[in-house]
Amino acid sequence: MIIQKLETFTNEYVGFVRVTTDTGDQGWGQVSTYNADITCEIFHRQVARHALGTDAIDFAPTLARINEKEHKFPGSYLRRATTGLDTALFDLRGKLDGKPVVSLIGGMPGKLRAYASSMKRDILPEDEARRFLELKDNNGFTAFKWRVGAECGRDQDEWPGRTEAIVPLVARALGDGIDKLVDANSCYSPKRAIEVGRMLEGEGIGHYEEPCPYWEFNQTKQVTDALDLDVTGGEQDCEFTAWERMIGMKAVDIIQPDIMYLGGITRSLHVARLGAEAGLPCTPHSANLSLVTMCTMHFLKAIPNAGKYLELSIEGLDYYPWQDGLFVEDPYKVVDGHVEITDRPGWGVEINPQWLEQAQYKVSESS
Repeated sequence: MIIQKLETFTNEYVGFVRVTTDTGDQGWGQVSTYNADITCEIFHRQVARHALGTDAIDFAPTLARINEKEHKFPGSYLRRATTGLDTALFDLRGKLDGKPVVSLIGGMPGKLRAYASSMKRDILPEDEARRFLELKDNNGFTAFKWRVGAECGRDQDEWPGRTEAIVPLVARALGDGIDKLVDANSCYSPKRAIEVGRMLEGEGIGHYEEPCPYWEFNQTKQVTDALDLDVTGGEQDCEFTAWERMIGMKAVDIIQPDIMYLGGITRSLHVARLGAEAGLPCTPHSANLSLVTMCTMHFLKAIPNAGKYLELSIEGLDYYPWQDGLFVEDPYKVVDGHVEITDRPGWGVEINPQWLEQAQYKVSESS
């Protein structure tokens, strides 16, 4: 069975990929979000032409060959584009076998604990605490993450004093028995990161994400070595050499690959194995409600070093208007703080035909 046709349906934010084989079988995947229209152009120019005519079932060699053929273009856009091929082919295999992807990669469908992940920095501390408590009461969440500092903030806060206000207010409002996480998004120098980290420890926060510029592994390691709470990172890293260095030097306590930034399930499984060999848990990054979170659910239920929970964005259409109408049914319903992977084949979701009709379309196919 070979790959005969590759199609993309995209807007600026989301790009879906459909693979069709010479037998007419199909699978759906997604390139990474944001500038997805650019990523889909790269998909057709630098991914599809190497994939057409290759094995649709045993596709790991094709993924490796794409990296070799496009060796002059390492980095984020190529990985984001290759994810579209990888995830579509996993969906195809699942549908052919009548199994969910999680079962193809060593796991089982079922329930998965989620943490409620806030994306907002413009929110007042009181408002953040209020909506967390509503989610705790209404949806049963037992873990929450909120933002500290400013994104790549060079030690500056989103506004003066915000971090010192929001950390104790939210932590104390949530109370005991709740896992508490924060994300600094590359804000701090090591000195300031450690100062903030001491405050976090005092408020019972156990997860401190990306405290220093993510590309400065030595800075992050200083923070990891100085603090008792878990320092985490890796969402932006898309090359194996970066992961080998980060893990080898123990720059973080928990690794956080993003499946769609990294290049797909195949590459993410490799990074998870590197982490497992070093004794590091894996808690992936999945910060929106496109297909990335469903792919992460299947991945997280299959790896032996899975972290305690799935990242599940709590932001709706006011923050992510482009999430509207992606799927026929909402696949991310939360019951008692858990989401569920069904036993439906492939990714187990149906992309909304009306969304596809409105998207930009392009096709690459074998002659």
